[in-house]
Amino acid sequence: MSDDDRTRWDAKYADRDLPWPDALGPAAVFTAFRHEFPTAGHAVDVACGQGTAAVWLARRGLQVRGFDVSPIAIEQARALAAGSGVGDRCRFEVVDLDGGLPDGPPADVIYCARFRDRRLDAPMLERLTPGGLLAVTALSQVGSVAGRFRAAPGELREAFAGLEVIAAGEGQGLAWLLARRRIDGAG
Repeated sequence: MSDDDRTRWDAKYADRDLPWPDALGPAAVFTAFRHEFPTAGHAVDVACGQGTAAVWLARRGLQVRGFDVSPIAIEQARALAAGSGVGDRCRFEVVDLDGGLPDGPPADVIYCARFRDRRLDAPMLERLTPGGLLAVTALSQVGSVAGRFRAAPGELREAFAGLEVIAAGEGQGLAWLLARRRIDGAG
């Protein structure tokens, strides 16, 4: 990501207040599936922003690593985790994901909201444990316009075809997928 992109994201987060505790949780499309998210293990939040999903996962009992290109967002995520009593279960890092997904242990949850970089598909799958949960949302061409960072129709299902789909959808400019890696390690 260029310095211009980092500056743009920093400006976006600098204009935001720290989220309220009731804003914690997964993307709205996953609300009905909260019970699918585990209460122990390790999680990775890709492009975590202010950390609302990461902190929610930590409050469920997971150890969470969150990555974002914006140092301002990362500081806000750290403050949110500390203020929510889970600072010891969250590790947030400034990472330019153009360089790939940072190395780390296998993850029981990989969460990625409103960010799409096809180069991360294989590394996310490789990091996911057998039985692990993948939760992804991305801007979509379905119900919107085409664009470099928008998923094409069916793209998420195709990219993660080896996983067992729990729920998925596309429309109104958003694509989303909730899927589990088979226990036998396939997919």
